[in-house]
Amino acid sequence: MTFEEPVSSIDPMRPGDTAHGCPPDPSDDLTDETTYERVRAAQAPSFPPLSRRGMLRLSAGAGLGAALGTAAAPQALAAPAAAPATGIVKPLPPELFIPQGTNAEMRWEAMRGQGDLTPVDRFFVRNHVATPRIDPRTWRLRLWGTGLHGSPPESRPVEFSYEDLLGMRAETITSFIECTGNGRGFYASQQGQEVSGTPWRLGGVGVARWRGVRLSAVLERAGITPRAVDILPRGLDADFVDKGEDLGRVRRPLPVEKALKDVLLAYEMNGAPLPPDHGFPVRLVVPSWVGVANIKWLGDIQVADEPLFSPWNTRYYRLFGPGHPPEGSAPLTRMNVKSAFELPWEASLPAGRQVLHGRSWSGNGRVRRVEVSANGGATWRPARVQDHHANPRGWVRWEFPWRPDGPGRHELLARATDETGASQPSTAPYNTLGYLFGAVVRHPVTVS
Repeated sequence: MTFEEPVSSIDPMRPGDTAHGCPPDPSDDLTDETTYERVRAAQAPSFPPLSRRGMLRLSAGAGLGAALGTAAAPQALAAPAAAPATGIVKPLPPELFIPQGTNAEMRWEAMRGQGDLTPVDRFFVRNHVATPRIDPRTWRLRLWGTGLHGSPPESRPVEFSYEDLLGMRAETITSFIECTGNGRGFYASQQGQEVSGTPWRLGGVGVARWRGVRLSAVLERAGITPRAVDILPRGLDADFVDKGEDLGRVRRPLPVEKALKDVLLAYEMNGAPLPPDHGFPVRLVVPSWVGVANIKWLGDIQVADEPLFSPWNTRYYRLFGPGHPPEGSAPLTRMNVKSAFELPWEASLPAGRQVLHGRSWSGNGRVRRVEVSANGGATWRPARVQDHHANPRGWVRWEFPWRPDGPGRHELLARATDETGASQPSTAPYNTLGYLFGAVVRHPVTVS
């Protein structure tokens, strides 16, 4: 049975999807890690907040359980030989992509005239290492850990084959996935601030229709217990080495409450099997959350009755720098509000009246209003939003009529406001790793 959702994607919480059958406390949104860490600390005083040094020590292993010796991870499938020297399998024509090392950034002009979805041939690629090639006939998803009935070492991991997942009830969601560092390059170019990481503009985002099986259904079949606190999905790409240190395969904990709420084990993208660069045979889709949570080439999932840690929620994907504690902010979760013009960077436009096109999106839900400035922010006028009832996990398309006041260089600005009232500021708060740049971007064009 296939469940296609017309507007709002997977239901945020169906009967039976509450935390182990218990009704949620409406005062605590446990899918937000800032709230979740506070609640978890109160519920589990034996696991007090860790120092930065303590988190880095634990993050070197598979999780806190492994660090304490309570459960060892089973061997996952070996990552097959990686693809071409570029590390990316699909073609990267220069009219569609900007190469960014092991990544590929979508050119926004490539979305002009496209519909709600980003075609696979221009969907951005974010890889820590090269894209692996995996045989679905031998692929297995293994679930294990102290958060399952008959917890290790007594029990064996629970395994699902590709065919097993295809035989389960399928559901479809439409959702954006966005690199947490999308827009990072503007910290330097607009704000004069030095940050580390890939200097994306705004092309590290895409919207797709994903089809697969609810993670909650797989966890229930595997025997998740009321004691479960965190899950730790891990990919089958090669180990990631940072400055000579081998950090293992990409993995990042999720609160059980989020895992049971709306996360999908996806095996299709835009109506076809996942391409290799986008996670074939199976990936996570974690709606509205930072891109790193959407683990590709999924191989195993640890389910634990204690907090789990990895480099991807301790040394990365927190906010560090002035105004943040030494251990950083809470792990990042929801993406922020952004807008982009469907124009080349440094575009050349003809004189005379024309219609500008763009898109806006937010991890908080629907975008309600978009404003455009064609004079560098001196004045603002509303754009015409085309998708007032758009999927809250996608983006809205908009257009703006413009008659340049003369030839020469201009700066086009767009700012969006979402249903929570969050709007794009003029500058983004600084953090050393350059995450979550959400300020208004000054898009340069030349009118001739």
